[in-house]
Amino acid sequence: MTVTAPERAGRARGQDTTGPGPGRGPVPDWRRWRAPAAVALVVLLGGLIVALLQVPAPVTGPLDPDDTGPAGAHALVALLHSRGQMVIRAGSAAAAAEQARPPGTTLVVTSPQRLTGGDLTGLSRLRASLLLVAPGRAALAALAPDVTLARPALVRDLPPRCGLPGAVAAGDAELGGLLLRSTAPGAWHCYPEGAATPSLLASLVQYDSRGRLITVLGTGAPLANSGLGSHGNAALTLNLLAASPRIVWLVPGPLPAPGTASSGHRPLASLIPGQVYAVAIQLGVVVVLLALWRMRRLGPLVTEPLPVVVRACETVEGHGRLYRSRRARDRAAAALRDAALGRIATRLGLPRDVPADAVCQELASRTGRDPGDVRALLFGEVPGDDAALVRLADGLDALEGQVLTR
Repeated sequence: MTVTAPERAGRARGQDTTGPGPGRGPVPDWRRWRAPAAVALVVLLGGLIVALLQVPAPVTGPLDPDDTGPAGAHALVALLHSRGQMVIRAGSAAAAAEQARPPGTTLVVTSPQRLTGGDLTGLSRLRASLLLVAPGRAALAALAPDVTLARPALVRDLPPRCGLPGAVAAGDAELGGLLLRSTAPGAWHCYPEGAATPSLLASLVQYDSRGRLITVLGTGAPLANSGLGSHGNAALTLNLLAASPRIVWLVPGPLPAPGTASSGHRPLASLIPGQVYAVAIQLGVVVVLLALWRMRRLGPLVTEPLPVVVRACETVEGHGRLYRSRRARDRAAAALRDAALGRIATRLGLPRDVPADAVCQELASRTGRDPGDVRALLFGEVPGDDAALVRLADGLDALEGQVLTR
């Protein structure tokens, strides 16, 4: 079998019992991380399943009929139910429009500022009566075009100062918030800011618009749980809704933030609860600590017995092929020269750190060669091609043979 110069370099390194045996190789790196990756995947999948299965929080807002807190309107809805009136909560303008189609329905809008232009346009086509609470200019223009905003006012106990039967029966109530003006024929203007306030500026306006009863309140204080039992608030709100056996209460969700998509699709990351991220971070810290614990320490190299002993020629040929595939003639030449110099120095009884000139003189005197030729073999330049590397290997073999035979 012909042995190439790179293979001789591998043999010169003295690697006789290295490498794994046939059929056995190093364990792939990905297998070491199978368990941590599986744990992380299980955690992420569990969080995703929990997020998909959890019931979304109901949309809430001011004067929500399901809210029993101070700002809710659950107490008023309970009174309406006790009178035999049906109250249907709608979470969107589309749902409210669908529920408000039957005749005799009153639509209550307590958060008009949360409605988009499209929502207002859709609600404006309904024929149901309307109770609008603290509207803005856009809501008034779409839903109650005969009413305009005058100016804000304080919310306080005010007398009705009008002839509306429901307001007269209720008496004083907590009104204010916004002063409204209406030019609709036959409109009622109740609860002005004071006796000196013009009669057309009031915080309660009610008028008939082609068979629809439109009522606009400047504030929602009379409807809230916290103020329903004060003064004539409960009587006023019950009287305003008394003629409707069916009431649709619109509780729209908050408007999307500027720059966000309004299609209703949520990113996948938003479905994962925050606790999942905390658990994932903790698992990551554990994995890092385990890696630091099990990692190879930086220290002196030690020899370890290999589980399999292979033939030396396999290792030599393998290293030789590596040298040849990478065109590493410099390393191959260095390996050949170091190995030959080591054996020659041992044969001559010279120390390993002997100067190059001393080695060349000693070899020249023993072999009869020119010191320059000996220096070129042991300490010369790197071979320029494979043929030069083969000639170097042959020359080192010849020089070592001369030393060993004398």
